[in-house]
Amino acid sequence: MMNIHNLSISFQGEYLFEDITFKLVNGDRVGLIGKNGAGKSTMLKILSGELEPNSGQIASDKELKIGFLKQDIDFILGRTVLEEAYEAFTEIKSLEAKMEEVNAQMAERTDYESDSYHQLMVDINDLQHQYEILGGYNYQGDTEKILQGLGFKREDFNKLTDTFSGGWRMRIELAKLLLQNNDILLLDEPTNHLDIESIIWLEGFLNNYSGAVAIVSHDKMFLDHVTNRTIEISLGRIYDYPKPYSKYLVLREELRTQQLASQKNQQKQIEQTEKLIEKFRAKASKATMAQSLIKKLDRMDRIEVDEDDNSVMTLNFPVSVTPGKVVVEAYNVSKSYGDNEVLRGVDLLIERDSKTAFVGQNGQGKSTLAKIIVGDIECNGELKLGHNVQIGYFAQNQAEYLDGNKTILDTMIDAANETNRSKVRDILGSFLFRGEEVDKYVRVLSGGERNRLALAKLMLQPFNVLIMDEPTNHLDIKSKNVLKEALNRFEGTLILVSHDRDFLQGVTNKVYEFKDHKLKEYLGDIDFYLEQRNVENLREVEKRTVLKELPKEKKHQSYEDQKKLKSLNNKLSNVEAKISQLERDIKAIDDELEHNYEAVTSQPDFFDNYQKLKSELQNYMENWEEIQIEIEQFVD
Repeated sequence: MMNIHNLSISFQGEYLFEDITFKLVNGDRVGLIGKNGAGKSTMLKILSGELEPNSGQIASDKELKIGFLKQDIDFILGRTVLEEAYEAFTEIKSLEAKMEEVNAQMAERTDYESDSYHQLMVDINDLQHQYEILGGYNYQGDTEKILQGLGFKREDFNKLTDTFSGGWRMRIELAKLLLQNNDILLLDEPTNHLDIESIIWLEGFLNNYSGAVAIVSHDKMFLDHVTNRTIEISLGRIYDYPKPYSKYLVLREELRTQQLASQKNQQKQIEQTEKLIEKFRAKASKATMAQSLIKKLDRMDRIEVDEDDNSVMTLNFPVSVTPGKVVVEAYNVSKSYGDNEVLRGVDLLIERDSKTAFVGQNGQGKSTLAKIIVGDIECNGELKLGHNVQIGYFAQNQAEYLDGNKTILDTMIDAANETNRSKVRDILGSFLFRGEEVDKYVRVLSGGERNRLALAKLMLQPFNVLIMDEPTNHLDIKSKNVLKEALNRFEGTLILVSHDRDFLQGVTNKVYEFKDHKLKEYLGDIDFYLEQRNVENLREVEKRTVLKELPKEKKHQSYEDQKKLKSLNNKLSNVEAKISQLERDIKAIDDELEHNYEAVTSQPDFFDNYQKLKSELQNYMENWEEIQIEIEQFVD
């Protein structure tokens, strides 16, 4: 379907990846993984044709249809949800316009017996036939099904798209891709703005999809449920395994362990051969043997151990001042958006140093209550902050507030004050923005890099209460772990909105479940909450009712040839060991002769035995050369 060969791309003189080769075929569901900034989104842009690589080729079938869901999308204002979704059907919409035009002409004409009127009848018949083949009589129903699968209600269909958040507009774009019958789907972080039920629906859709899918995601569970292949981009290379994410991690580690052991054994063999070369090099009689050994070393494929990119950001949240015992008090808080009631009569008490998780289905008011606490939106009822409370807030769409026309450094300097402006570069360095990288414009950053920058900005303000709304969106798995460790070290008060059980485990000690406009308190961690709800994971709660890339291919050998080569190598090793032993024996005799000639030579049969050893050594050397020549015939 699509062959990618020796693909390379660089930015500012540095290769993001170099000489990458792989292919996509029907049925492939590839998880494209790697650190933030490794090149995952760039790879999708190249595969979609949106970005040209520096070198390499992409060969694909003719008429190949590719659908690409990007992290950032633009909508034409003024369309309803349905109208925007119908944009997926460009051919059908074009046929509808032509059919409407022909029907209008037929309605105006009265010359029913004329040739031109007859031609109009032929035209409308042909158009209707094409329309039926393309699914014109079913596309509206299909559109409604997919929109509902992605969380839209029927009453949303005729609302304007610009009245929805970026996350919901992303769902409309995803719906369009799923309706287009593309051969390849390229999905960049498709689950970031989906609730659990929509994620489960998308998993089912993709598992039944017959084409090829390449997905960039940091959601481990989603990758395990959907993908059958993992490609990791790391340090400019790829590692391609026919396994989903979790199984890939196991295989990748096993490979590194095997590589380390093989490399160690090979190094011993190299050192032993180099010693033999040094011994033989100085003696004219052994020059041929030395040259053979040198050729052997030159031909040897040196075993390399896959590098791991272990660079991670450094993150610590210092507490500013100690607040009062009660941090947040809420009484009878309610909030509605028009006719949509989100919270009703909510009471809440957050005490100093508590670690609280907000969980529940999307749309139940978790983010709304967080925004009420930080003062971003108003509510009915009463909400008070305690004495000396200073809030640090990381919004769910925090990265959207960054100005794309500013550089990373300017973004930080503008957010800093007189006391911490001098520390801006140090803070950026701890978040992996180093050297010339700080001069990059925000608009060219990946979603994960923007999130890291937003976290770095957070470090410029003092706080003792930290509220984070889905902070792991776009963050790679290693960065998630760093953030989790930092939150565990944080000595202030924490409120964490998340649907990621792995991330919440060990971080919070109290859970508020949002359901049916109300809050229910659970005095324990996330595992205690799930145990009380008698479910295994948050998904159930939120439901509504290579081996590394191989080196260049070597000449194929039959099983018999492989067996013969292995036998020859074993013989060679035995002969080399025997040669080394005989040389040691002869050297020991030579040393004795030098120091005590008469005593040694007086032994019975000394000269016969001494000559026998030398003859034996010569025979083994000749045998070694014969075996070496045989081996060369196999490997040349």
